Amino acid sequence: MKAIEIISIPVTNQEKSKEFYENLGFCLIAEAPFGPGQKWVQLGFPGHDTSVTLVTWFPGMPAGSMHGFVIKTDSLEQDIEEFTAKGIEVGKIDDTPWGRFLSVKDPDGNMLSFHQA
Repeated sequence: MKAIEIISIPVTNQEKSKEFYENLGFCLIAEAPFGPGQKWVQLGFPGHDTSVTLVTWFPGMPAGSMHGFVIKTDSLEQDIEEFTAKGIEVGKIDDTPWGRFLSVKDPDGNMLSFHQA
């Protein structure tokens, strides 16, 4: 094994979710037809190999079921300022012995956790 390449995030509306993730700082890598009535939407952070894809086709992964997705950041305060300016609702900073965390939910309720060491 070499690396984690793609993480699937279950969503109901790929366009709405794509806009949300782009507002968080993700960049569109690929968008293309993917089977009948489906679309492949892949996003990632510039200069990093791991990416996400916004999926609607896994019956065992209902939209909003993803939790525990952790994104490393340098400044939660700066993230809060940027996210709230874009209309993104954020939780409160949670200070723990292993770092500081900030929770954000996407339009479907998938839980993202921003981590500052």
